[in-house]
Amino acid sequence: MSKTKLSLAVFSAIIGISPMVATAEETKGEGFVEGSSLNILNRNFYMNRDFRDGQSSSTGNGYSEAWAHGVMVNFESGFTEGTVGVGIDAFAMLGIKLDTGDGRFGPGGSINLLPVNSDGEAEDEYSKLGGAVKAQLFDTVIKAGDVFPMTPVLHYGDSRLLPETFKGVTVVNNSVDGLTLQGGRVHAMSQPQQSGMSEDFATFYAGGVDAPWAAYFGGDYTLNDNLAFSLYTSRLEDAWNQHYAGMSWSHPLSESVSLFGGLNYYKAVDQGQKLLGEFDNDIYSGKVGVKFGAHSLALSHQRNNGDDDFDYLRQSDSIFLDNSIQYSDFNSPNERSWMLRYDLDMATFGVPGLSFMTRYAFGTDADYSDANNVYMRRDENGNPLTDQKRWERNIEAKYVVQSGSLKDMSFRVRQMTTRATDYESDLDEVRLIVEYPLEVL
Repeated sequence: MSKTKLSLAVFSAIIGISPMVATAEETKGEGFVEGSSLNILNRNFYMNRDFRDGQSSSTGNGYSEAWAHGVMVNFESGFTEGTVGVGIDAFAMLGIKLDTGDGRFGPGGSINLLPVNSDGEAEDEYSKLGGAVKAQLFDTVIKAGDVFPMTPVLHYGDSRLLPETFKGVTVVNNSVDGLTLQGGRVHAMSQPQQSGMSEDFATFYAGGVDAPWAAYFGGDYTLNDNLAFSLYTSRLEDAWNQHYAGMSWSHPLSESVSLFGGLNYYKAVDQGQKLLGEFDNDIYSGKVGVKFGAHSLALSHQRNNGDDDFDYLRQSDSIFLDNSIQYSDFNSPNERSWMLRYDLDMATFGVPGLSFMTRYAFGTDADYSDANNVYMRRDENGNPLTDQKRWERNIEAKYVVQSGSLKDMSFRVRQMTTRATDYESDLDEVRLIVEYPLEVL
């Protein structure tokens, strides 16, 4: 009953602001078939990690490597005509192992690109199948089934071969111009390298947690082209309540020069049975930058004022912090970090579709002295880690084909280097990603 009440509460909060006097003509859908789309995305993904000190490798060689190909077929119907339109979404995904190197893949040093069998070897292939039914009432869309929420407190992850999925209900409302309200409740999740759903949730820093569900509600408001706000709240039942507030802004100085920036803030507090221990964290990041022609330069600062790691669902993108980058989140207890980022758009120089990015971040003062038993990290003598430091450098080049039969095909190279004291691994990482989208319908 409590689950039903929460779902109804989220639905009522969103649908309640809809203009109930709208006519059937105003809410007429474009048609179940006429509004349908069918897209296929091919993703070729190579990734390796070199554990410089040999950490985290079940094979003992300190190196993990995988090369795989993914095919994602997504169908979205339109809505039937009438005051209440109905439709369906469906997907079929296949991941195929191409190569993992001899003795270079295993659970200890795996990179979550492919599922691993009981012998620690990568599976040759795996698949994901799913779908959702949906309904449109006025300016509100409700989906039930396999869903892909996109909010700062619950956001599906798509940084591996196949995307992460959730099972539950989502509601999105766009009644007010510039305002998007979202709510939802999910009770299962599928990691990027998993075929099936798991009723248990997993977090990045505490591991598995026997939480029955996760729910969220909030909205994004775009005031104008230069200013936007976000406000969300969420709960991982019996684990945490998380609240988020954020804003982004830009200010043009001339046709070729503009300033930009933003703020992100999370408050995380233990909840219910406190499956992840007691904690009361607040973490924030702020960014300011300048864009001049093809160049963009930004400086960001981030700080965790809590005594425990700021946690979120594993392999999800549910962390809208400026210094959460390719590998490191810079979210350890009491950690403060700075990052400098530079972007270059080569369209200005006659090569549209080609871009470069590099960034360097460093964090200091991580201190686990007062961490709870779940998030505690200790040295070899059993003492809490203190005065921990780390840095990370990312370099990325990307090209998107602009025309012809291969239009929108993209090629991306990402290189990462990170070094840390006792609480993190020293890593060198390379990712090569080629994507080819096809619009069938």
